Amino acid sequence: MHFLLEATVMLGAAVVAVPLFARFGLGSILGYLCAGLILGPSISGFIADPESVLHVSEIGVVMLLFVIGLELEPARLWRLRGRLFGLGSLQLLLTGLLLTPLGFMLGLGQAASVLLGLTLALSSTAFALQLLTEHQHLASPHGQTAFAILLFQDLAVIPLLAVIPILAGNADAENANLWVTVATTTAIVVATLLVGRFVFPRVLRLVARSEVHEVFTAAALLMVLGTAWVMEEAGLSMALGAFLAGVLLADTPYRHELEANIEPFKGILLGLFFLSVGMSVDLLLVMHNLLTVLGITLAILAVKILVLCVVGVIARLPRQNIPRLAAVIAQGGEFDFVLLTTAVAAGVFEQRIASLCIAAVTISMACTPFLYTLGSRIGNRFKPSTSWDNQFPDDDPPVIIAGLGRFGQMVARVLKMQNVRFTALDPNIRQVEFIRQFGSRIYYADATRLELLRSAGLDRARMLIICVDDEQAALTIARLARENYPDLSIHARARNRHHAWRLQELGVDVVVRETFSASLELSQEVLVGLGYPSASASQAVRTFRDFDVRLFEESYQYRNDNAQLLESDRAAIEEFYKLFQSEDREDRHHRDTRQREADDGRSQD
Repeated sequence: MHFLLEATVMLGAAVVAVPLFARFGLGSILGYLCAGLILGPSISGFIADPESVLHVSEIGVVMLLFVIGLELEPARLWRLRGRLFGLGSLQLLLTGLLLTPLGFMLGLGQAASVLLGLTLALSSTAFALQLLTEHQHLASPHGQTAFAILLFQDLAVIPLLAVIPILAGNADAENANLWVTVATTTAIVVATLLVGRFVFPRVLRLVARSEVHEVFTAAALLMVLGTAWVMEEAGLSMALGAFLAGVLLADTPYRHELEANIEPFKGILLGLFFLSVGMSVDLLLVMHNLLTVLGITLAILAVKILVLCVVGVIARLPRQNIPRLAAVIAQGGEFDFVLLTTAVAAGVFEQRIASLCIAAVTISMACTPFLYTLGSRIGNRFKPSTSWDNQFPDDDPPVIIAGLGRFGQMVARVLKMQNVRFTALDPNIRQVEFIRQFGSRIYYADATRLELLRSAGLDRARMLIICVDDEQAALTIARLARENYPDLSIHARARNRHHAWRLQELGVDVVVRETFSASLELSQEVLVGLGYPSASASQAVRTFRDFDVRLFEESYQYRNDNAQLLESDRAAIEEFYKLFQSEDREDRHHRDTRQREADDGRSQD
């Protein structure tokens, strides 16, 4: 089949599948795998020879390892040295040891079984970091521990890749001299380090001085692919060469420029790699061995969860963080595909075993979002119980602030400067303890509970200010306050237009959209920066503010009718454009009039 047609169909499948899977929280990798599965011989047969695609797409893995090498600065490794090498090695070795029996059960020899166990001990950096970022847990104790373990796993991929050709050589030739192979490998690695250390930076400096961007990109690709080619010719992994090249350039001033130039190629080719992995899955084989695949999946998840719980205890993580750590990196990883396919190409594993393991890893990755949700719920049960504050002073401040995060703190500071007394409630005990150090009147309390609002003096307060970040919590507080205290003045922070309408439905007196004023202020500064007179910029922003406020109020009646809401917005925007055009004509008329008057005055003089 024509190359352009194949490339077009593969790109189209990725464009459809990847956003769809990402939309449902399953991640881009599963999208690529499923798209490849559909295009491969197991289902549609559109791509009859996945090996040809895999051969080209391996360059994506090479570039991924290069980027990882660029990120490994010595100072960063040193800060994480305890968790990185201690906890990381413990997790990898213990998990690999417990998963080694899987290799024996699948008919592998001792060395190949150990390699399989260590391969399945790896986790998905992409899945784990995405989940931690989405839940804002990356800076948490379990997030930092998971990151260190993942970083060590990324480092461990390099020796694992280097071992595969050695295992393949031993399998092909019983009398091969292992020590000669190791010595040759070491010599090539040392030579690469020396060349990279003293030659690469000078070449990049020379190219950078030419100030030709595309030549710098070509030089970056030359270094990556050249080092990879040298390693492959020496019988080592191309990825090993790329990783070494990245490490050598990690502390140079060209690191960020190199990463930016390589990133587009890496993303596309790595996606192509995952597509080709999906194509190589023998679905018929998996269906005929369904119990085996499910057994491997359960073994991976169970062993990793057990080991990670032990790691969490050794790391002295808070009890509520241990289930989260175990859940977030319990899956198999993207490097499993790399190692399994590399081992198949080298003849260490049979394609049948690799297909079964790839299917099991894929299922484990699909389970990750659900496992993390379950782990978070279990962790919440282990969370130390701290009773809510229920003793409040009797002086009855006139203002109650629900939520003292970044938004609420700004309100509280203004009130404090004006000597307006208030009582603040926040459900984050760390936030409460921190802010109390500065003498603020804040209490550990969940404002969605009516009895705590009453204890805080809401029945005697003049105003309730809702500043919580969670939309549903804000609605709950507003509903409780309005139902029980109909005469209370309620001011609330809204996350967006629709949230503001829902707050208004509940009877909130004043609703402020959290980004509205800040965006208008920035817009005015942008206009001034572009050369507009301050008065004109201020007038333009004021006109837009008045228009948007009026549109917000008029659209309230259509808030539950999307079709009518769109029609109302369309008509209002057309009116807005006419208003701006009219004001622009008036401004030009006034300027022309003033200019003529000035000219007449000068002529009379």
